[in-house]
Amino acid sequence: MKLDLNADLGEGFGAWRIGDDAAMLGIVTTANVACGLHAGDPAIMRATVLAAKDRGVAVGAHPGYADLAGFGRRAWPGMTETDIENLVAYQTGAFAGICALAGHPMTHVKTHGAMANAANDDDGLAMAVGRAIRAVDPSLAYFVMPGTPTERAAEKLGLRPIREIYADRTYADSFNLTPRSRHDAMIHDPDEALERILRFVSEGRLVSQSGKVLQTGIDSVCVHGDTPVAVAMAQRLRTGLEAAGIAVSA
Repeated sequence: MKLDLNADLGEGFGAWRIGDDAAMLGIVTTANVACGLHAGDPAIMRATVLAAKDRGVAVGAHPGYADLAGFGRRAWPGMTETDIENLVAYQTGAFAGICALAGHPMTHVKTHGAMANAANDDDGLAMAVGRAIRAVDPSLAYFVMPGTPTERAAEKLGLRPIREIYADRTYADSFNLTPRSRHDAMIHDPDEALERILRFVSEGRLVSQSGKVLQTGIDSVCVHGDTPVAVAMAQRLRTGLEAAGIAVSA
């Protein structure tokens, strides 16, 4: 079996940096790079893409809401499908330009934070994300959450879906992520994260916090790059997956 290991990177801004991107790029096989609205800027984007190129790590656009102060994790009620199309196309197009400068082509798009949560709960918004991706480049893959509107949107639009699960997050019954406001939303122990991922992979299913089961295949595992245990968790996952006979590659 083969699995991708991805992380959300390039999430600093100006003189400020978040997470240890250099260490993460030595572990993960795919980087989702912030595109300047929830985090990131042109210089950070280009530096991150160049570093990923040097490490042989695939890169994709990581668009979010225009909310630097809230790191893109605050809900924006009232966002229309056109609003989402504009935001995703704008950021994906900008990232495509940075990738052209760096000589390292973009492979996919993965929405960030509150935008991703909204799309995973709403078929119309999920389709809007997909339409924006397809308009910029129909060969780009669409990172999706299994069993949610984003997976259905990718299939309807003819985009290649990459089914992603999170090593450091728990799941609600909708198979969207458990809200961060809940005490059980995050997983901080690398060993616990590895155990959960190996179980998901071996059983071919996701399990929500209440015990609801979704039978699904899995293509990629994410570790958030901005947490204090990100590097340790990513390293534990890579080592543990490979020890279990699972090839880790983009």
